[in-house]
Amino acid sequence: MTTSITDQAGGPDAFVRLVDAFYVRVADDAVLRPMYPEDLEPGKQHLALFLAQYFGATDLYTSQRGHPRLRMRHAPFPIDPEAAGRWATHMLDALADQGFPPAVRAAIEEYVVRATPTLVNRLPDHVLPSDDAADEGPVPRS
Repeated sequence: MTTSITDQAGGPDAFVRLVDAFYVRVADDAVLRPMYPEDLEPGKQHLALFLAQYFGATDLYTSQRGHPRLRMRHAPFPIDPEAAGRWATHMLDALADQGFPPAVRAAIEEYVVRATPTLVNRLPDHVLPSDDAADEGPVPRS
């Protein structure tokens, strides 16, 4: 029988410690902190339960919160590429502090790298076409 990443990490409490280390960084981040509510505790609990379940624990998260619906839950927050990158940096830095076995660290790193782009729900203004561009009509093909 294969042991889950959660078990290899030391059980669900290992994700509580990871999330605590992550939130210490978020609390000091000028871009991310305003996106979080005053009381960080509920979010910390939700993230720790989600990660523990994602990596193989029982239905810790879904039994309390239902389907994760991550895109819907994050939609109200203006997450641009910079904010998503900061999230990833803080999570990876917190992960580095945990002393997890290499397979656990690699699995969590892979998740963070894969999940980060999915957090983005706003593009910076310089990426969006200007209103003037819409007035010019379609771009001719060569």
